Amino acid sequence: QGQLVESGGGLVQPGGSLRLSCTASGNIFSIDAMGWFRQAPGNKRTAVAHITSGGTPTYADSVKGRFTISRDNAKKTVYLQMSSLKPEDTAVYYCNAWAFAPTYRQVWGQGTLVTVSS
Repeated sequence: QGQLVESGGGLVQPGGSLRLSCTASGNIFSIDAMGWFRQAPGNKRTAVAHITSGGTPTYADSVKGRFTISRDNAKKTVYLQMSSLKPEDTAVYYCNAWAFAPTYRQVWGQGTLVTVSS
């Protein structure tokens, strides 16, 4: 089974920056779109950013101008550079991808916690 593994979460002060990484490993290949979602306590999981296999990004309105999604196809990795962080960005961040793993399906990472607090 293929899997996604996130890293880079942690505690940061308001206005600070963090970079999340998510790498595919195991039996996973031909990765199409990749994305980041987040879920704050008591809330539903919502989309943050998405990037196509060709590198075209889209963003939720709440993070436009502050977050940047990118990917390195050779490394099977997607990144989320987060800047000007706000307390309301506090959440567990999950990456996902549409890929053959080994059948074509949506694959989710285990999540990484981002806490924005002074």
